[in-house]
Amino acid sequence: QVQLVESGGGLVQAGGSLRLSCAASIRTFSIYALAWFRQVPGTEREFVAAISGGAGNTYYTDSVKGRFSISRDNAKNTVYLQMNSLKPEDTAVYYCAARPYYYANSELQYDYWGQGTQVTVSS
Repeated sequence: QVQLVESGGGLVQAGGSLRLSCAASIRTFSIYALAWFRQVPGTEREFVAAISGGAGNTYYTDSVKGRFSISRDNAKNTVYLQMNSLKPEDTAVYYCAARPYYYANSELQYDYWGQGTQVTVSS
């Protein structure tokens, strides 16, 4: 049974930083691609960032490039999302997702999901 558990969300002022963590109970964690999505109530879930299995290539949506950084620690079965220079429009529930090997930017292609963590950025 695969489980993903996010943590690190909270309330922060605009311009501040947060680091989200996602701990995964996946036996072969290193071969999995991990991604972060976010969702505002009433809207579709949006791709934020991903890191591939193996080589660990990273991918970002344009609105977070230069501000967010995704990384992974295979020894700890954990993926991180470092969020800097936060803006009020970054406010959302952030979800961690996993799929084998290759990254994807569509939520439909991910097999496993966490329960989400709320990030609120005040102006």
